[in-house]
Amino acid sequence: MKVTVKIEEQTFEVEVGDLNARPVLAVVDGETFEVWTEETMSAPIAAAVQAAPSAPAAPRAAPRPMAVSQPAASVEVSKSLSAPLPGVIISVSVKSGDTVNVGQELLTLEAMKMKNSIRANRAGKIANIFVAVGDHVKHGQPLVEFAD
Repeated sequence: MKVTVKIEEQTFEVEVGDLNARPVLAVVDGETFEVWTEETMSAPIAAAVQAAPSAPAAPRAAPRPMAVSQPAASVEVSKSLSAPLPGVIISVSVKSGDTVNVGQELLTLEAMKMKNSIRANRAGKIANIFVAVGDHVKHGQPLVEFAD
């Protein structure tokens, strides 16, 4: 599903992947983000998504693989988790040395008055946490580094 989102004076093209997948993949102006939803959609929203008008079904081409963008950081990409958007860290749920599972909440980032759970994109042991409560972070800034 493709939508255009306008925030203040900026307009973004957003392509949302399968809403039943976890994580949901969202492509914003060519950059892919993993979205871990916390709740299922309410009935009115789910009905609106399913009832959205669409053109007659045409033969579908095989989906093309989507590349996940690289964070702008010197920390090794495979071991780090970066901020998906700018905001303020309002809670940190783990500490160095903790073992985490895929999808486990690591910290909460507030952006535009919305609380966003930042979840582990892999299982492993936390080596470093680069942020603390109250820190302002930029998009792509490293937040957590895994040990293994």
